Amino acid sequence: MRRRGADYRRPGRPKFPNALWLTICGFVIVLFVLVLRRANHRLTSRSEYTKRPPRQERFTDGLNITDEMLNPDSLTRQLNDQISLAKGFLVIAKESNNLQFAWELSAQIRNSQIFVSNAVLRRTPLAISESGTAVRDMALLLIQAQQLRYDSATVIMRLKAKIHGLEEQMSSTNEKSAKYGQIVAEEVPKSLFCLGVRLTGEWFRNAYLQRKLKENRQTALKLKDNSLYHFCVFSDNILATSVVVNSTSLNSKNPEEIVFHLVTDEVNYEAMKAWFTMNTFGGVTVDVQKIEDFSWLNASYVPVLKQLQDSETRKYYFSDSGGDSRTPIKFRNPKYLSMLNHLRFYIPEVFPALKKVVFLDDDVVVQKDLSPLFSLNLNGNVNGAVETCMETFHRYHKYLNYSHPLIREHFDPDACGWAFGMNVFDLDEWRKRNVTSIYHYWQEKNVDRTLWKLGTLPPGLLTFYGLTQPLSPSWHVLGLGYTNIDPHLIEKGAVLHFNGNSKPWLKIGMEKYKPLWDRYVDYSHPVLQQCNVR
Repeated sequence: MRRRGADYRRPGRPKFPNALWLTICGFVIVLFVLVLRRANHRLTSRSEYTKRPPRQERFTDGLNITDEMLNPDSLTRQLNDQISLAKGFLVIAKESNNLQFAWELSAQIRNSQIFVSNAVLRRTPLAISESGTAVRDMALLLIQAQQLRYDSATVIMRLKAKIHGLEEQMSSTNEKSAKYGQIVAEEVPKSLFCLGVRLTGEWFRNAYLQRKLKENRQTALKLKDNSLYHFCVFSDNILATSVVVNSTSLNSKNPEEIVFHLVTDEVNYEAMKAWFTMNTFGGVTVDVQKIEDFSWLNASYVPVLKQLQDSETRKYYFSDSGGDSRTPIKFRNPKYLSMLNHLRFYIPEVFPALKKVVFLDDDVVVQKDLSPLFSLNLNGNVNGAVETCMETFHRYHKYLNYSHPLIREHFDPDACGWAFGMNVFDLDEWRKRNVTSIYHYWQEKNVDRTLWKLGTLPPGLLTFYGLTQPLSPSWHVLGLGYTNIDPHLIEKGAVLHFNGNSKPWLKIGMEKYKPLWDRYVDYSHPVLQQCNVR
């Protein structure tokens, strides 16, 4: 058989498979490059996130924020949003008395919170397999709440009303707390009441004490000797006054050169005399007077006593329903009308023979020798005191009403405040400048309580304005009765002041500072043990 020519042969299969394979391989390579670039981009993004500034790391770590929680599509974030909304619906359900639905919401909130807490603790994202049911169940409850017309506007309105109600409750609670705290602070503890009663009985029963006091002629001479160191305390608290005298004596280089002038009221007069006669304080001379013996202290001379005769003033301070009920209870404390408090403005008249005196409150403890105070140069000023304007709230504008023209025109609102409690008074300069009449002027102007409201410090700031010499802060450390004090300041302080409600002789006293006061009380004394003073 003859062969066909070459031109008539059956054509062979085209080589398409090779071209196809080349195309596929090229596509795979391109795809691989794209995937690799995307992986590199993710790695770079993650490294940038992990290399964020340390401050941001601390911020997010402190809030337990993870990458997964920042993702808007994360289950953790979805659960958190559901929980927040469910809490709002829970409040409305309770107020609507729908207790069954409220119980279901509360249970589901707890369930969702467990999932979120577990995710945060293990620092891994929530999986749909473990939390999908919780998300779905909560969503169903939220849909049910919407069907009950618990819409967002209702939630907001109800929550606002709830917040307003809570604020009113908190305001009422704070007012009651302040009132009861003030009562506790001013109430005489049973043990101190017992002390006064027993000492009064001892004074009238023990003729030796009365005879000893009368026969001490040396005391009378020292009371007018201006070469000695004279201190004055005006108080009705026997134990507190004893601590002031005892601490001053024990820390003095020359206690026999110290004279204490004590002024109390008629109720505590005999008890005070008995205590300071039966006890010695390292040679310190102690004299006790009662305020009722000052015949010049009457309503015609003293503005405070005159104000006490006014029915509106008495109603303001002594009646729960009187005055302005919006005025805090601490501003309406009757102690601010006590003459033992205001007697500090009459020191030159109480001690007419003295030229210089150091005034101490009864809630202080002395832990340094105070004799250098008497040689301080007051530069022609009347009052030597420690300024308290290290913080803005201790300046004049804190204590006085600068909307009143009299205050605004005469006093710099940024002037430094200072503290009563440890003050050096130049009585000769006081008399020369007639400082007591300045006090009378401002006290009479404040008859309607529009210049200031609180205590004796505001009138003191007005009275001694421009007449006060700043002393070193180490002479007088304040705040041990209401706040925490730097231990270094306490260590260096000459006089520690327990100003505030937490007095060291009360159960509400600050425990950390009580030992500073207790060390000057002899709790083994028979009278203190009989009255269970501890």
